[in-house]
Amino acid sequence: MTKKAAKKAMTKKKAAKKAPSKAKGSKGDLQAVKKLGEANNNLKAELSKTIVGMDNVIEETLIAIFSRGHALLEGVPGLAKTLLVSSIADCLSLSFKRIQFTPDLMPSDITGSEVLQDDPVTGKRQFQFSKGPIFANMILADEINRTPPKTQAALLEAMQEKQVSVGGDDFKLDPPFFVLATQNPLEQEGTYSLPEAQLDRFMFKIHVDYPSFDEEIDIMKSVTSGVSNALESVLKKTEILALQDVVPRIHVTPHLYQYVATLVRNTRPDEDNNIDAVRKYVSWGCGPRACLNLITGAKARAALNGNVSVSLEDIKALAKPVLRHRMGLNFLAQSDGETTDSIVEQLIEVTPEGEELHGAA
Repeated sequence: MTKKAAKKAMTKKKAAKKAPSKAKGSKGDLQAVKKLGEANNNLKAELSKTIVGMDNVIEETLIAIFSRGHALLEGVPGLAKTLLVSSIADCLSLSFKRIQFTPDLMPSDITGSEVLQDDPVTGKRQFQFSKGPIFANMILADEINRTPPKTQAALLEAMQEKQVSVGGDDFKLDPPFFVLATQNPLEQEGTYSLPEAQLDRFMFKIHVDYPSFDEEIDIMKSVTSGVSNALESVLKKTEILALQDVVPRIHVTPHLYQYVATLVRNTRPDEDNNIDAVRKYVSWGCGPRACLNLITGAKARAALNGNVSVSLEDIKALAKPVLRHRMGLNFLAQSDGETTDSIVEQLIEVTPEGEELHGAA
């Protein structure tokens, strides 16, 4: 063996020794992940005082919060979506505002407006900005698809830039800032479909289903008993911000990055793939933001479960909420009863999983 080959082999050997330490994380990261896992368990235990069932909905909502993302909940009225959001705000000691979206709601009703007022010092009348309900840590945009697109678009800047522009001035929103919107299925009357640009701003689209038989009985017993359970604060605002900083440091192996890229690219009908369902039913696929949200969400899910590295299970568990609102299906899919969820399930089945198939180091 030549000196050059021996040196190269020694370099590879050193790199192999260093790799596991990266996956395990530093001592500080291990402690932070442990604290995040404990906070997750405490949050779920506290929420169970007022919320019956909805385990997946709660998990995905908490993942979005600690990922600094936003979530869209879809379900028929009366499934406790509003109660869930207000309960989470109470447990996290965050300011909470509910905006009821109606056909006559104006953008200024969300962001605020300039009001002509008397200055108490000079006595002169001047315009002063009166903040709207968007200036809170947690925003519930209730029935967002009941209002026209012009008003829906008022949320765009706040969700993406974490600020509001009014009268030529920019007003920063106090972190953490989280929008959780609810919408009714589009089959119901008086609804407006959300623009694709705004849909893409939501990290997750979460389906809220009817409770099970046993859960419905528990709901009746809990609500009609006349006993109200006060929720206790689990985390402070400063603790939430610190735990949000933990998520980006969660380790992801190279083959999982390649798995996510393959999965997302396979949603696009113009890609060179052999997936018949995509070519037959999908009009447009997911953009790069789907990859970013899937990786970030998987990191948060791993951390909330007390893990310092992402697993394939974390990615698969979040594939539907991340991808379902970023794909467009054609009329043939509707007539054949295909949904974005069924397409994602087929994609997961055919996407290679092994490290050797993705050329991982």
